[in-house]
Amino acid sequence: MLRPHAVRTPRIGPLTNRSARRLAAPTAVVRTAAVCGFAASLAAALVGRPLLAQAPAEHAPSRNGSDSAGDGHASTSPFTISWKDNMLRIRGRQIPGGELEVWYLEAYCRPGSTDRDWRETVIGHETKLMAADPNGKWLKLRCHLKDGVVVDHVIRAVEDGVTFHVTAHNPTDRESQAHWAQPCIRVAKFTGADQQTYLKKSFIFVDGKLTRMPTPKWATKARYVPGQVWCPRGVPRTDVNPRPLSDLVPSNGLIGCFSKDESMIMATAWEPYQELFQGVIVCLHSDFRIGGLKPGETKHIRGKIYIVPNDVDALLKRYARDFPEHVRKTSGSSKQ
Repeated sequence: MLRPHAVRTPRIGPLTNRSARRLAAPTAVVRTAAVCGFAASLAAALVGRPLLAQAPAEHAPSRNGSDSAGDGHASTSPFTISWKDNMLRIRGRQIPGGELEVWYLEAYCRPGSTDRDWRETVIGHETKLMAADPNGKWLKLRCHLKDGVVVDHVIRAVEDGVTFHVTAHNPTDRESQAHWAQPCIRVAKFTGADQQTYLKKSFIFVDGKLTRMPTPKWATKARYVPGQVWCPRGVPRTDVNPRPLSDLVPSNGLIGCFSKDESMIMATAWEPYQELFQGVIVCLHSDFRIGGLKPGETKHIRGKIYIVPNDVDALLKRYARDFPEHVRKTSGSSKQ
């Protein structure tokens, strides 16, 4: 795994006038009046800090026209979120360990990745914090990929976790090979386990049933080991993580784990998604799919991290509401 890189911030010289110092105050509140809004934006630019602003506009609708994966209300969320140095932190009293860390984002990736040197797969990128709620209920990020693609992320704390609304745009005159990206969820604190023991806390769904890891037919051979990858239908098996690739096809897009005392569940899903992945730093992935971008093309992607009590049937109902295009008829009980 690569280490997160530092986020660059612009340097500024000393401010020489009192009004400029007032504008640059990091606690300045952004008003709705146009003049004050401009002043606050100027202040943020002067100090190289994100703008504390009104909540971002609603994301683009999902494919079925609904506002899926985002109908929780940030104002009632028991969670707060922050982002610094490529690490998203989700905090709340009900989270085992007090917080959940997400390497956001670990990498943007080219196709043809299953049996190739990882350095040839990754497309370099830089992420910046563009705006943040002072109460920790939402934030906006922007990723600049080295091939010119721009990816905007609106992340919100909601009642049952955190939602992600991603807009990927290619402003160049060249087709982008950005096919998928990796949010890496660290679960050591949540599970109370280490690299050798967290597998038995982790799960995907196979044949419609929650199945704990290691899943049947556990793969052990790949360019890089250990780890496990599950590739969904519709995604080329040549375009996933170069870790051991399972023969199993997941029933749905959920991957998750139980807390140390089994009282809580953390699970995650994206639409569309490229793979489910059990990693090598006590982490779990649902990696979202971009599928490349033609010149001028824009795509919308959405995801969610669930942090909920251990009720698998209730989790599946939430998931069906948020990701209706993932739901298929399954048989058997999901109770564990």
